[in-house]
Amino acid sequence: MNAPRDNPAMPPASSAGLAAACAEATTPARQAPTAQIVQAARQAYLAACMLDVSCVKPGNVSVQSPGHGMQAQDFIASAQASVAPIGDAVLGVGARILGAVEATRRAVGINTNLGIVLLAAPLMHAQCHRQAGQGLRATLAATLGGLDRHDALLAYRAIRLAAPAGLGASARHDVRDEPGVTLLQAMLESAARDSIARQYASNYADVWDIGLPALRRARTRFGREDAAVVAVYLGFLAAFADSHVLRKQGYGQAEQLRREGAACQAAMQRCADWDEVSGQLEAFDRRLKDRGINPGTSADLTVAVLLAERLEPTVCNDAMPDADRAEGPGEVNRNDQFVG
Repeated sequence: MNAPRDNPAMPPASSAGLAAACAEATTPARQAPTAQIVQAARQAYLAACMLDVSCVKPGNVSVQSPGHGMQAQDFIASAQASVAPIGDAVLGVGARILGAVEATRRAVGINTNLGIVLLAAPLMHAQCHRQAGQGLRATLAATLGGLDRHDALLAYRAIRLAAPAGLGASARHDVRDEPGVTLLQAMLESAARDSIARQYASNYADVWDIGLPALRRARTRFGREDAAVVAVYLGFLAAFADSHVLRKQGYGQAEQLRREGAACQAAMQRCADWDEVSGQLEAFDRRLKDRGINPGTSADLTVAVLLAERLEPTVCNDAMPDADRAEGPGEVNRNDQFVG
């Protein structure tokens, strides 16, 4: 997998967590899921994608704020085009990735969702192969552990087709070459410098340990789904340098963005009124777009969090330590799409 440099702001990646999870997980039997499971998974994917673009996340394209030569409709059309292959009942992870990227290319002609697709494909595969009583996280470990060279071959084709900004050359496992390793091995190679690869290497540790707790806390505090989405996004923005910005604009810009994200996150945590937060978010959004900064990977991770929770609604509380668990406000409907 390609990346031009290591990311000093990213926590060191380790495959130990995934290895332990794989050891405990039983590979699910290859039986087709029911039509209801497939339909629910597709609805979860669409809801996560639509909610993401419906909220003002500084630097990203939203319904309220276009930017970077793109409109919200490009992302909506991409989600609608990619849902069938990403949510297929029986496809492997690599085939889901390639099918979704090809469908997106036909629909909008640009790369809008490669990161989302790379993160969603294992989650959707895991959901379609879960057995009764088996949690999503355990099934995901089995899915990741089962990735093979064919998955890598198809994922490489998808990455070449999407042609993400800042895609560099790599001496090992370059996506322009025939893969000599499994997709998981390729992701392990890149995990220290790319936060999407890091999720494959760690069984999505950042989704479970950063994103889902932030989602739950913001829901409890503000009682609004848009606030919860923004809190997840800012949590990722503050935690480590955004991989998309790092590839496209370098470490200096990525680290400056991380510090700005942390300041915005702290300001949000001090506010009790969402209207006050909204004004700060809009100002931050304008500043980033004026500088051409698009924290795309932080947005991709946010979608992964929203998808994981919708695939297994109990996962948000399950991700929290026992002492910090609480039910979210009853008036929040996690499957509704926030618009406005």
